Formats: sequence, structure tokens, C-alpha cells
Amino acid sequence: MPTWVIRSVSIPLSEDQLKGLLKRYDANGDGQLSRKELKQAFHNLGLKHSGWRANRAFQHADANGDGFITEDELNQLVKYASKWGFTIS
Repeated sequence: MPTWVIRSVSIPLSEDQLKGLLKRYDANGDGQLSRKELKQAFHNLGLKHSGWRANRAFQHADANGDGFITEDELNQLVKYASKWGFTIS
């Protein structure tokens, strides 16, 4: 009897796909991501050290320093975070 091996395939996410996924973590629906929401997103997307990465991402993307990533700042966040290699398995 033959044995079947199923291999896991990882497909890199595009910046648009990553942006769409991050928007889903706007838990309170206010149109912006808090540091807590971003940390949860990174954790759920499988990043190690998600808290540290969320802090670094905020330093790069929160242009006005208000503690939130707005729609305008989200593109910068995605460009920064996309280098970490998010994939769909």
C-alpha cells in the first residue's frame, strides 16, 4: 500500500495581504491599531518576540507619535513588517 506524504507549502504574503490581515486586529473598530492590538496580531501571525517587534514597528510607523497606527501610517508599518517574511502555510 503506498504511503502519501503531504508537504507543507509556505506562500509569502504580499504587502496588500498583510495589510488586510493587520486591519482585522482592530478589535474596537476605531480604524487604527493600538500597540496591544498590533502585538496580538504579530503573536497570532506566528512571530516570536511579538511584543518587541510591535514596539519596533511603532517606532518606524507611528509618525505622529500618538500611540496608534492610523490608516495613513499602516502602509509604512506594512513595509517595515513585510521584511520579516510572513507566510501562509
